[in-house]
Amino acid sequence: MTASATPAVPLPADWRDFLSLTKPRVMSLVIFTGLCGLLAAPVQIDPILGFTAILCIAVGAGGSAALNQWWETDLDAKMKRTAQRPLPAGRMDRTVARDFGIGLSVASVLVMGLAIGWLAAAILAISIVYYAVVYTIWLKPRTPQNIVIGGGAGAFPPMIGWIAATGEVSLMPVLLFAIIFFWTPPHFWALALFVETDYAKAGIPMMPVVAGHTSTRRQILAYAVLLLPLSLAPFWLHVAGWLYGASALILSALFLLLSLRVAVFRGSAADGDMRPEKRLFGYSVFYLFALFAMLVADRFLLG
Repeated sequence: MTASATPAVPLPADWRDFLSLTKPRVMSLVIFTGLCGLLAAPVQIDPILGFTAILCIAVGAGGSAALNQWWETDLDAKMKRTAQRPLPAGRMDRTVARDFGIGLSVASVLVMGLAIGWLAAAILAISIVYYAVVYTIWLKPRTPQNIVIGGGAGAFPPMIGWIAATGEVSLMPVLLFAIIFFWTPPHFWALALFVETDYAKAGIPMMPVVAGHTSTRRQILAYAVLLLPLSLAPFWLHVAGWLYGASALILSALFLLLSLRVAVFRGSAADGDMRPEKRLFGYSVFYLFALFAMLVADRFLLG
């Protein structure tokens, strides 16, 4: 008598796999910018309500990230940097990941609405749908402008934080949204330049794959040029003080210089010299953290 063959089943997932589904590194940036939006608002908010608002932003971001990974399981399996995620590595069932993502997303919106307000909850719901559906399902596999248009998904947290504190949409949260929106293409295209082969192998039409390195580098520089005056807009429009204005000028000027270095560089991943792109990518993360930190410092030290 021989043992019957049984279909392969995913290995049992543990809490680390569920945490991985939420993309903790991305979530840290979401939490930080959302918190900065909340703290920079010119009103006081109850600490418990403030904590609840930021928790909802974090949980909503985690839910949309889980849905992103559920949908992109096959793509992630083709790329070296994502192949060990829980779903492509076979440590979790896709249905479990989908239900986890939906549960987090729905819970975050409901709690935000009941505890904070339905305007903030509506913007949170839009951000989740924008990332999980508009970007992941529609834009990413179809157009090299995926990061440009899809950048709105990551630009919502400070707007949500501000609205959670004030209960209304005003000029400042729109500016914060715009800053992240224009920061996103150079940030992600710098990464795409040195992991281009991964995207090409997976068939994702990222800008370096479709338009080539020269065009991508020029577009990185163009967005960096636009980002400099945009980052100064809160100071020029008198909704932030000189501390933020000076910091924005220095930080954005350095961002522009690093982008210029990328634009004129002629190396490639093939020859292993992608230092300008890696420097810009690393600095871009620091840039956003520093810029928003100085916005909060400006509010509390000068406001």
